[in-house]
Amino acid sequence: MTKIQKAVENQDGVSNVKVLFNAGKVRADIDESKTSADKLSAVITDLGYEVLKTKVKEIA
Repeated sequence: MTKIQKAVENQDGVSNVKVLFNAGKVRADIDESKTSADKLSAVITDLGYEVLKTKVKEIA
């Protein structure tokens, strides 16, 4: 498990975290009533990584 995966998984409202280093992506299911993509971007930035953009896809 990577630092990024562990840090993101430890956030309330986050599940199914996948870190794809070769693609430079992090995928996760987010309960937006508990956290946000911006909050997760901040967590990753605090680890010393750069977040280039955030994309949220809602699944019904």
